Amino acid sequence: QAQLVESGGGLVEPGGSLRLSCVASGFIFAAYGMSWYRQAPGKEREFVATIDSTGRRKDYADSVRGRFRISRDNGKKTVYLQMDDMKTEDTAVYYCYVARPLNFGGQGIQVTVSS
Repeated sequence: QAQLVESGGGLVEPGGSLRLSCVASGFIFAAYGMSWYRQAPGKEREFVATIDSTGRRKDYADSVRGRFRISRDNGKKTVYLQMDDMKTEDTAVYYCYVARPLNFGGQGIQVTVSS
């Protein structure tokens, strides 16, 4: 059964850092692009970052560009999201997604940025 499991969330102060991990199972991880999305309370889910299957091509939402970094380890079937210089507006549930045609996400993990 194909599955994505996020970890690494929690509470951090403004200006702090967190690293999210998403471990994949049940499909050929190295064959698919991966993305991170987030959903803040009362808002629609929004794109955060994406990485292609090789790890060479990456793209970011303007709101996180220069502060967040997406990476992957195909040997560990894991995609990461390093979040630095975090802001209160980064507070959200973060989801990792696998690209089409699989096109599904994990259960999400809470990230809270607050002093």
